[in-house]
Amino acid sequence: MAKVSVPLRFLRAARADFDEAYDFYERQASGLGERFADHVQFVLDRIAANPRLHAVVLKNVRKAVVAKFPYCVYYREEANCIRILSVFHASRDPAIWKRRMANGTDVSGES
Repeated sequence: MAKVSVPLRFLRAARADFDEAYDFYERQASGLGERFADHVQFVLDRIAANPRLHAVVLKNVRKAVVAKFPYCVYYREEANCIRILSVFHASRDPAIWKRRMANGTDVSGES
């Protein structure tokens, strides 16, 4: 039996987090942004296939670490989707993504 993936929906702020990181890495070296995107996509694919794989870090929010880059994906399971709250640099103030928990309906699309 094939595994069913759950749709991922990004908060606008989470999409902006990703875009800013991609642009930053691409400015550092041609192709580095693509490597970052590939690593994030790997994490997102794992989340979609098995949302409970990663540990809960606060209430119903889970954290997935992006390999080879200092980023984590914060997300939560909802009735019909996985809500991506942040693609977050590990050195930033975690209060930023925690504030997004209260505003989980600001969605820009699916991944």
